[in-house]
Amino acid sequence: MPTFREITLPEVTLRCAIEGQGPLVVMVHGFPESWYSWRHQIGPVAEAGFTACAIDVRGYGGSSRPHPVEAYDMEHMTGDIAALVEALSPDAPAVLVGHDWGAPIVWNTALTRPDRVRAVAGLSVPYTGVPKRPFSDMIEAVFTSRGKFFYQAWFQNIGPAEAELEADVRGALRRFYYAISGDAPDGAWPSDKTHGQSLLEGLADPDPFPAWLTPEDLDYYVAEFERSGFRGPLNRYRNHQRDFDFLRRFEGRRIEQPALFIGGERDLVLSMLGKGDLMAIMGAEMPNLRGADILPGCGHWTQQERPAEVNARLIPWLASL
Repeated sequence: MPTFREITLPEVTLRCAIEGQGPLVVMVHGFPESWYSWRHQIGPVAEAGFTACAIDVRGYGGSSRPHPVEAYDMEHMTGDIAALVEALSPDAPAVLVGHDWGAPIVWNTALTRPDRVRAVAGLSVPYTGVPKRPFSDMIEAVFTSRGKFFYQAWFQNIGPAEAELEADVRGALRRFYYAISGDAPDGAWPSDKTHGQSLLEGLADPDPFPAWLTPEDLDYYVAEFERSGFRGPLNRYRNHQRDFDFLRRFEGRRIEQPALFIGGERDLVLSMLGKGDLMAIMGAEMPNLRGADILPGCGHWTQQERPAEVNARLIPWLASL
């Protein structure tokens, strides 16, 4: 088991699960997860000769949970990661690895704070460059204006989404995790929902749950969210305009560090706003992209659903740096 440390940064304190010695590798989770989502990677990364550090992002678990929505914009999130690297590895930049929301956080930390980032890997969410318009505009154009449901639109109003998820944390996590996993059948994430419906409407609760998430794993996540709630995690989705305003400052800059991408063939993230040549786009924005693999049959929860396959790509990439 890793050792837990609370690292006090200028704005927040982050709980970190740390194991091993050597160059620092910081692992950043997504929604709705925890440091625990890297449980299959921490040991192998440490055994490969690195200091593996999986964090609770601000708003989650054992980390600080600021109240304001704007405390969760991309400028704050990338600032946390840069400050954490400075605290744990003051004399050398770190490798960053992120999944789901953690992927944009590490991609953009590499972009905006290259002095702190030696290399960067993203799982599930590819990097497509400095945005040309706020993501909320794309949601409006593709979904809301057509009366179609999109989960990030449902998350915008403070209160209803929190109440829905916190009313039955176990049931909410089971249904959400399953619906976008590689084990769920086509249609498990309903395509016919209308704008104004809630996240969990139409999502099935499987019995039994797929083996990649054991009852003990689910118990851990449930305890974490029953303690910390969902306001902080949901606030990340309420900053599309602020994120855009921040990242526009870096127009024309590319991610030059060594990079890696791993996605899932059945991950809805890769098709939610239309299909394009993601590999070509990523290659143009990250000229040192050293690998980009799509795992057959894998859903959204990349490193949990396919730990062996992820580690088989991640560890050699780390060793090559």
